[in-house]
Amino acid sequence: MVSFNFYVSFALYQLTLQALRAELQIMMRYSWILLLALFMVSCHSGKKAASAKKPGKNKSITKILKSPDPEYKLRMAEQFFVKKKYTKAQQVYEDIMPYYKTTMTFEDIYYKYAYCAYYLEDYLNAQNLFKTFLEIFPNSKKAEEVDYMKAYCFYMQSPKPELDQTSTIRAVGMMQIFINSHPGSSRIKEANQIIDICREKLETKDRKSAQLYFDMGQYRAAGVAFAQVLDAYPESARADEYQLMIIRSYFRYAELSVEEKKPERFEQVITECNVFTDRFPESKLKKDVDDLMNQSQKNIKSSTNEQIKTPA
Repeated sequence: MVSFNFYVSFALYQLTLQALRAELQIMMRYSWILLLALFMVSCHSGKKAASAKKPGKNKSITKILKSPDPEYKLRMAEQFFVKKKYTKAQQVYEDIMPYYKTTMTFEDIYYKYAYCAYYLEDYLNAQNLFKTFLEIFPNSKKAEEVDYMKAYCFYMQSPKPELDQTSTIRAVGMMQIFINSHPGSSRIKEANQIIDICREKLETKDRKSAQLYFDMGQYRAAGVAFAQVLDAYPESARADEYQLMIIRSYFRYAELSVEEKKPERFEQVITECNVFTDRFPESKLKKDVDDLMNQSQKNIKSSTNEQIKTPA
């Protein structure tokens, strides 16, 4: 009996020893992962601490704004502006304006303050700031440049052709005013280029609107719309295309008309074809116009014969 209990105890001891060995192997297997993780966390914390200890690395904007020294603030604002940190420069310039408002330095501060808004792509605000600059400093040596930038901000707000073009129209007007106000400016060439770009965008919007009428089958409205585009942009490279679209629009309108209206409406097509021939005699589109004229003449003849055959 004693011998049996001894063997049972010995067996339990062996099992316990095996379990402890298995647990120790698992701990050894994963301990290096834990050590590596602890090492990485330690390194990251050390870097943050070292970075925090570097003097002047990240000047707190709040600390600068709280400073009672306006000259120090101005120096910091100038540094931010030179380093293209325009958000910070804008904040500090705005803070020191009341102090410098009656000094000779105020003009330069306001000039750079306006440019901060421009460089931050806040064109609506920049436009107003440039306008205010001109009101405060009308005789400034920078007046011509700022007047141009005021107009340029309208141009920068101009959206793609499909959207409302109020800013584009105003950009054209403001650039024209700039040209008239500064006839000797070196910026006139660029101002004229911007006017051309804006007019091309306005033309694109009007052309697409007219084309939409045509695509929707509203042919009479399309004819009127393309005529308006041609009147607005008579020197356009697409002028002959617009006249052709007028002809096509009125041709389709005549085709879909009731029989008694067809002769009169095809006559209008022929009139527009003659306008095309007189105005664009060398156009590559003349063959298309000639075909539409011939079809219109045949349709008038056919429609007239039909009306003669049909008793009233």
